[in-house]
Amino acid sequence: MTGSPDEGAEIPTEWLAAALDPPRALGIPQVSGRLRAAPEDFIVEEQLGFAPDGGSAHVMLCVEKTDANTLYVARVLARFGGVRAADVGFAGLKDRRAVATQWFSVPSGRPLEEWRACQGEGFRVLEAHPHSRKLRRGALAGNRFRIAVRDLGGDVESLPTRLGQLSAQGVPNYFGPQRFGIHGRNLSRVQAWLDTGQLPRDRDTRGFILSAARSLAFNTVLAARVTRGDWNRLLPGEVVNLAGSGSVFLAEDIDPVLVGRCEAKDVHPSGPLAGERGPLPAGEAAAVEAAALAPLDCLISMLREAGLEASRRPLRLLVSGLEWSTESDGLHVAFELPRGAFATAVLRELLDFDAAALPGGEE
Repeated sequence: MTGSPDEGAEIPTEWLAAALDPPRALGIPQVSGRLRAAPEDFIVEEQLGFAPDGGSAHVMLCVEKTDANTLYVARVLARFGGVRAADVGFAGLKDRRAVATQWFSVPSGRPLEEWRACQGEGFRVLEAHPHSRKLRRGALAGNRFRIAVRDLGGDVESLPTRLGQLSAQGVPNYFGPQRFGIHGRNLSRVQAWLDTGQLPRDRDTRGFILSAARSLAFNTVLAARVTRGDWNRLLPGEVVNLAGSGSVFLAEDIDPVLVGRCEAKDVHPSGPLAGERGPLPAGEAAAVEAAALAPLDCLISMLREAGLEASRRPLRLLVSGLEWSTESDGLHVAFELPRGAFATAVLRELLDFDAAALPGGEE
């Protein structure tokens, strides 16, 4: 065991390793740097993949927030709109220590002109449009990131090779350290849940605990596959993910056609988002997954009892639209990721940095 961060139960050392320092596919980078020296060094632009439809029931708001968390902004918008915080919709949490542009929905009531003038500490409304329904979690295509890395050190000349590798091969699709809180604080809450069997009644805190627990289990399986060297290859019995979708199918045997599709990045191996029911691997893939999850058996059982629906997540993450330059003030890199993916999963294959101490997070 290791010392707890600043609240709750102690966190097992192996949990911290899977959450904050899992194995890298390309080995330890030869370049170090500092992330998020300022919020403006980490810019996130949410890409919904659809436009407001002009309906009358809700208002869609494009909000720019700086060093502010999503739930805080949602609460302020609820007060301004005279509605409950639960009535405010958003597609996903965004990093706090960042300049993030994201969309919210609020039930209609105030004129659009008033919404367009709305602002608060750390945020301002950029656009307001009529829309027919509440924006739901996960209702986005992805995110575009523009990141500045300061205080570069080490073999900076190796960066082009690394960038080429991760662009061509993809990276392990780890949940980033933001999911687990600064120094793994959310894992301390998970351990407290295991110790007591009790989840907080507060919806948001409960959600952070369950998300951290599922993410820990997924990262543990992915770390085992990275160590084996088959995180980007299909094993017999794999639950195969169709690239760019949540669709999966069981492949008891891996024939040459499937091998070719995986090499072409049309399909990916997948790992578990633990819960009840859901697709399960077989054969060798099942054996590898079960061995990795064995130390977490109690946690997996509690996730099932909590009523979460099991699903799968691709083990491989593809990076698109990659652009980069090295300048006098550091490395500037931009890329697009699908929904649910973490920019830190890309950056940790490129740079050596202290993930545990990253400021901000999803909270």
